[in-house]
Amino acid sequence: MTVAPTAAPGGQVYDRGYRPYEGKRGGRGAVVRALWIASMRRALGLRRAWRQKLLPWGLLVVVSIPAIVAVGIAYVTRNTPGRDFRFISYQEYVGVSTALLLFVAITAPDIMCPDRRQRVLPLILSRPLTGLDYAFAKVASIFTIVFAFGFLPQVLLFVGRMLVSDSALTYFNGHLDVLWKVPLSVAVLALFYAVLGTACASVTNRRVVAAVTFLGILLVSSVLSHAVTEGPNGASHSLLGLLDLPVLPLYLRDLIFEGHVGRDMLITGEAGAGPLAIISYLAVIAAGAGVLFYRYRWIER
Repeated sequence: MTVAPTAAPGGQVYDRGYRPYEGKRGGRGAVVRALWIASMRRALGLRRAWRQKLLPWGLLVVVSIPAIVAVGIAYVTRNTPGRDFRFISYQEYVGVSTALLLFVAITAPDIMCPDRRQRVLPLILSRPLTGLDYAFAKVASIFTIVFAFGFLPQVLLFVGRMLVSDSALTYFNGHLDVLWKVPLSVAVLALFYAVLGTACASVTNRRVVAAVTFLGILLVSSVLSHAVTEGPNGASHSLLGLLDLPVLPLYLRDLIFEGHVGRDMLITGEAGAGPLAIISYLAVIAAGAGVLFYRYRWIER
């Protein structure tokens, strides 16, 4: 019995050549910008599960509630003797909600700690990107979101009050100073939160530890400040109130709006309170930047 030879299996040849990239090369700046955008997308929950979107967009709703209430009151009382009543001022609206603090406490660790824990920093830095570029992009992403969430409700408040006023043009011309005071005050607050939050997130690869560290530093400083300034008849004014880190950006807010520290502040009336508040603010920013520099400088070696 003769067995017929089996035919060899036929082969196929695929011409899969590789073409070189011919597009525009962005360089270091483009990489920083891409990391900044990617970090904001993660923080805002974009291209992630719907649960990741609840915190940022819910926060925007929460911080907008005072503006909505204020505009509603202005509309109801516009033709009554109570039309001069103000539910909240533009100055008070800066830093009025602790929701921004909670957002930074959760978001800053979320965009930084996984990179360290999963050891993807060498992969990220294989591009023309330094460790300080990486830290800058992360700080910029938190700053951008906090600034937007602090500024947009102010825009809603301004436009709403302008529309329900007797004359929109008169209201606009009478509040031109708000157009620069509000953005500057919100930027001061956003920079403070962004630098401090990312600095705390850079010292650990566990998100819970980073969040607790950030909130703990703020809480302990506030309790300590009130403890050392409280007199026998209650809180008293003292320069030791500069130790209250959550209130520190609000001192600068008052300087921007009024030219001096506002009333009912722990350092109100103290000699040199304004300049010392600015120095203390810059010192905290420098300390946070120093931590980031120390944590990410070694990556370049």
